[in-house]
Amino acid sequence: MSGAAWPERPRAWLEARQLEVEQIDPARRVLLQELAAAVRERLAASGRADLVFVCTHNSRRSQFGQVWAQVAADWHGLAGVRAFSGGTEVTACAPGTLDAFRRVGLDVERATDDLANPVWRIAAGTAAESRCWSKQVADPANPDRDFLAVMTCSSADEACPFVPGAAHRLAVRYADPKVADGTPREESTYDARCAEIAREMLYAMSSVRAG
Repeated sequence: MSGAAWPERPRAWLEARQLEVEQIDPARRVLLQELAAAVRERLAASGRADLVFVCTHNSRRSQFGQVWAQVAADWHGLAGVRAFSGGTEVTACAPGTLDAFRRVGLDVERATDDLANPVWRIAAGTAAESRCWSKQVADPANPDRDFLAVMTCSSADEACPFVPGAAHRLAVRYADPKVADGTPREESTYDARCAEIAREMLYAMSSVRAG
């Protein structure tokens, strides 16, 4: 496991998520194994598998998906896996998303001076770096062909029945932590969603490696 050399705090948090496989119900595991099979197929065909996580605002669930898929791929030593994200609308990365990453020990640094929609560098030490900001799926920063579109919310899933350029499209939906914004449950809700997505991406990438 490549995670052994990672910073202690995120490493311990990720190791704990790996021990929670029983929290993923059987039907969900089948879905994640389908995602793993698609990643494995792309790696076998070209040595590269690009995943684009999609939700409406590209500010919460798709950002969690992008970061944790990249972390999980690097954790399991899957060279060639790259994770991206996009939405149907442009907003900004939600503060609750960034705070959840910070609480598990990831480095979160502002990379641009844009006040409305800055780019954030999110990384586990020097490993698994991601650049996160809100953008549309077709943004030039994202791959435009032969990628795996992972739909993380029902609205985006229904609004984008066809994703141009995608070699495979799969709905892996998550509840929106936005419902807790501004309430006493905000921190715990974002932390729960962050952990759920990390747990499932670790499981999926483990399945890629095992397959």
